[in-house]
Amino acid sequence: MTTSYVKTNRVFTPLRKYAWLFVPLAAFGGLWYPKLGLLIIPLMLTLMIMGFFKGKYWCGNYCPHGSLFDFIIMPVSKFTKIPLFMKHKLLAALVLTWFMYTLISRLIEAFAQFGSATFLDQLGYAFVFNYFIVTVVGSALALTISPRTWCSFCPMSTFESFTYKLGKLLRANKRTDEKITMTNTDDCRACGKCSRVCPMQLAPYQEFSENNQFDSEACIRCSTCVANCPAGILTLANKATALQIKEDALAKNANNKEVTGIREKETRYDSASGL
Repeated sequence: MTTSYVKTNRVFTPLRKYAWLFVPLAAFGGLWYPKLGLLIIPLMLTLMIMGFFKGKYWCGNYCPHGSLFDFIIMPVSKFTKIPLFMKHKLLAALVLTWFMYTLISRLIEAFAQFGSATFLDQLGYAFVFNYFIVTVVGSALALTISPRTWCSFCPMSTFESFTYKLGKLLRANKRTDEKITMTNTDDCRACGKCSRVCPMQLAPYQEFSENNQFDSEACIRCSTCVANCPAGILTLANKATALQIKEDALAKNANNKEVTGIREKETRYDSASGL
């Protein structure tokens, strides 16, 4: 069955809405004033650190390119299914290899000029070049396929996956790692709306864990499914909160069954008494 994807509003905060303004500043402004590329350095460091603690939360809430794809391009996007090969780890590895090769090559050239008047320009341009390519290719894919197509194999997203795995290995992100969580699986209608609105074209309703959490590392924690769930049973929560939500739901269900049982007994008693 072919899934029909829905163009739904993904803008939840002013930062997420206007972060795209950084893209023309760095990607195009940097071509004339290369030092602007130096602004990309703290951006890269921030997303890797955030990836360590919160997975791909950066991608769904702060990424300038993500803001560009969702807010500017989505209304005119062709909005079709992202090809499976674009979600393959091999493609992500190849793109990451290209990214690192071009970046390191230009950084070596820049540091060869360390101390000269052109050093900062060359250092900044090393980042501008890659950022410009990402903007052009990512925008083209967003227009012709789906807004978040580039994000399926983005090298920065791959970096986030690496740091996230490290955070899990060290058990350093148990409290900070928030995932899409279902409050009560019994209330899920399996309508597939969460899949139809997901920017990454994932299917949360089919993959919730025993803790009622969506564990896919491809999830960008954008909360689009939370805002669009017809049953209103999705939220973003860490593991401890998810377990508490599950226990509360089980206790509520048990209480409801107990109340229902008492009412049924009362009904049978009244019938037997002729009342």
